[in-house]
Amino acid sequence: MMPFGSGLATGLSIGDQIGASGAEVAWIAASYPMSQGAFVLIGGRFGDVYGHKNVLLAGATWWVVWSLVTGFCHSVVTVSLFRGLTGIGAAFITPNAVALLAHTFPPGRLRNIAMGLFGAMAPLGAAGGGAIAALLVQLTPWKWMFFFFAMLGFSVFSLVFWMVPNAPPSDKGGTIDWVGAYLGVGGLILFNFVWNQAPIVGWQNPYEYILLLISILHFCAFAIWEARIAQSPILPFDIWTAPSVLPLIIVVFLSFMSFGVVSWYTFEWNINIRGYSILSAAAAVQPLTVGGAFAAFTASWLIPRLSAQYILAIGAGAVGISNLLLATMPAQQIYWQTEFWVVATVAFSPDFIFTASQIVASNSVSRDKQGIAGSLVGTLMTYGMSTGLGFGGTVEAYTNHDGTHLLRGYRNALYLGIGFAGLSLVLSLLFIRIKKDEREGWADTVETPEVVERAPGSAV
Repeated sequence: MMPFGSGLATGLSIGDQIGASGAEVAWIAASYPMSQGAFVLIGGRFGDVYGHKNVLLAGATWWVVWSLVTGFCHSVVTVSLFRGLTGIGAAFITPNAVALLAHTFPPGRLRNIAMGLFGAMAPLGAAGGGAIAALLVQLTPWKWMFFFFAMLGFSVFSLVFWMVPNAPPSDKGGTIDWVGAYLGVGGLILFNFVWNQAPIVGWQNPYEYILLLISILHFCAFAIWEARIAQSPILPFDIWTAPSVLPLIIVVFLSFMSFGVVSWYTFEWNINIRGYSILSAAAAVQPLTVGGAFAAFTASWLIPRLSAQYILAIGAGAVGISNLLLATMPAQQIYWQTEFWVVATVAFSPDFIFTASQIVASNSVSRDKQGIAGSLVGTLMTYGMSTGLGFGGTVEAYTNHDGTHLLRGYRNALYLGIGFAGLSLVLSLLFIRIKKDEREGWADTVETPEVVERAPGSAV
């Protein structure tokens, strides 16, 4: 999450230095989570076949190399492109890290704590990474931000090589569904590209509609291929047969779209409306670090005590309230009166939603499906954040009167974020029915998702 936070905090400054327009700057922030979210779909499958630690380290090497290369770029296109390539490395790191945790810790208190700590890295990494990146970009040439991330990644992943135990491949000798991988990843990238490009070129450009149609055709072909043709599907459709899985997917996706909106416009507001430096803007979101850590432990404590739908609802409500507070905040106001509460409240969203969804996913499938489950949730998280930027940016571009009323555009984008969060909240309460996770040890792990209370309208 550090690169995502750095894109939010420094995108405007880097864009100014390389001659990017205001709308183009969003690509610096959106390209990384877009590719991470798209490719994480296959990252878990690679781990199942080749070993989760092996794939994690391969992704880490890719991540370090492209982080380093990005520092030598000179245009918004190349910076965005290479940040997108860096995100592919993250796509192979995240689901395999989750799978290693799930393989290491059996269902129970320790797994809940481990998943909670992992979830805490989202706000901690975003806020901390944003602060470090802002400091480097403000005091040194911007390229050193990427050089720093490359050096940091090399150091951290070297420790992973020596300290993290191996987990045997759950499907050794299995095959990769390359056709399904192309259709799924291609559809995700095209769909996201359309929405993040729309604020720049507008929907009057014909290729926007053409690419949107092509992305939808990719999704349809992916569904048919995976359900009826693929011998080793990257997303087995039996995962979808568990009660509450489909609404869970929608809830996570909408919540993180809302989170992406409020994250981006917090920085936009501070820098463009209030005149903050990028370092001051990054400092303004630091309550995420403390709040995120507190939220992570709270979420892990709640897992055996509260049904998952309520934990998800709290997370959706938190990001909705944050969007509402920011959307209705005066243009100029002391930080502690409203913005502090925006940041403190939103800290509960990613941790509650990530922890609840990962615990449900990892505990509802057999051990050989852990990587796939982690990939699915990871796709929704990071892809949702990037797609949220595109939707929000489109609303902003069409309502800010050609940039003459920035604040109006920001508020309207945030109202959209409120809508995403509100829908997520309603769906979590009405259609997700998952019992409290009180299991301890592998003896309780089942081969198929647990039978849970039936949601209204669910199939028999």
